[in-house]
This record gives sequence, C-alpha cells and structure tokens, in this order.
Amino acid sequence: ADQWFSEVKIEWRNSHIRNVRSILDGSILPYFGEKHLDQITKAELLDYRIAQSKLPGRNGNKFMTAKSINNRMGLLKMIMDEASDRYGFTNPYRNIKPLKLQKIHIEPFSLHEVNRIIETVREDYRNYYTVRFFTGMRSGEIDGLKWDYVDFDRKQILIRETLIAGETEYTKTNGSQREIPMLGPVYDALMDQYKATGKLSRYVFCNHEGNPLDQNNVTKR
Repeated sequence: ADQWFSEVKIEWRNSHIRNVRSILDGSILPYFGEKHLDQITKAELLDYRIAQSKLPGRNGNKFMTAKSINNRMGLLKMIMDEASDRYGFTNPYRNIKPLKLQKIHIEPFSLHEVNRIIETVREDYRNYYTVRFFTGMRSGEIDGLKWDYVDFDRKQILIRETLIAGETEYTKTNGSQREIPMLGPVYDALMDQYKATGKLSRYVFCNHEGNPLDQNNVTKR
C-alpha cells in the first residue's frame, strides 16, 4: 500500500494526497494489518465495507455515507488492482460494485431570498456574497480568487485556482477552469472591493492581514 501510494501521489493535488494518506493510516492499514496481499479474500473486503458502514458519519449523519464508503473501497480497489497485476495473483476485488448513492435534493435560494441576504449581511461581507451568488463560484474558488484573475477590461473572472485547507492549488479538473462574465452587480461589487483590498492583498476577499477569508467563518457570521 505504501509503495503504491508513493508511486501514484505524483499524479494528485496536495489536498487529495492528504485525504488518501489519512484513509490509509486511519482505516485501511489498521484493518488489514500485516496480512499478505494474496491472503486477502473477497469476503474480508466485504466485511471491511460493512464495518465502515457502521461508523459514525460527518455533518450530523448517524452513519458513514455511501459516498465515503465508496471512496475508501475505491482506494482498496486501486491497491489490489495494482498488486494483483504486479505480483500475479487473483484479484479478490473482482465484481465488487460501488454502493448506490442517494440523490440529494437541493433547494436553492430564491432571488428574493438572495436579495434579502445581500441587503442584511454585514457590510464587509456584502461584496463577497454578491459575487458568490451571481457567479455560482465554488467556496474554494471565491475564497482563493486573486486580483491577477479579475479582468476589469474584459469584465471576466478567470477561474484558474482553488483554495483548499489554506493552500492555493489548481482547480480539481481542467474542465473547472473557465471564464465567468461580470454581470452588472458583480462588476460593481468587485470594483468596490478593489477599493478596499486591491492594495492590501493579492486576494480579492481577505482579512485585515491580507490572508484569504475562511469561508466557514464567513457562513457562521
């Protein structure tokens, strides 16, 4: 497992490397211990999946979600695929299918609700929410947005990076890189924001020290 990790992590972003290492050290390696790869059976892999399903979940979930379980099983599959191919034994992971994911129902804010939030939010967060609501930018994209990627002349926001765990990285996929037009309220909000932070920081939305905002703190205020 460690050999596989050292060989493939060059393909991943830093945030994904941390997540995979955490799952390996906190779940997969403790469960399978020192067992030889060719001694692991399909039944043991399924027992591991059952054990994970009984663990408490995050964000108020009583148990771990199917998505989280699939992520852990997916890592196991990659390890077993590579090992069986490299060392020539029958892969016990064959025909184990991922759990079905429950579709999440999302109820977005109405335009009336959006306007109420913008009108009543703390003044120093008004530009942040205006840009966020009317561009659809993801948390990491808006929190890590730099002035280098705000083109006032062409009225475009260039999505090239994302902020994860305090570190700026390239977007998750090449398809995530895009140009967002600055519609009326967005352009005005960014122009106003430039007056406040344009000379203070390379980040558009920042604290008094010039560091990017922590969106978890923003949403709690």
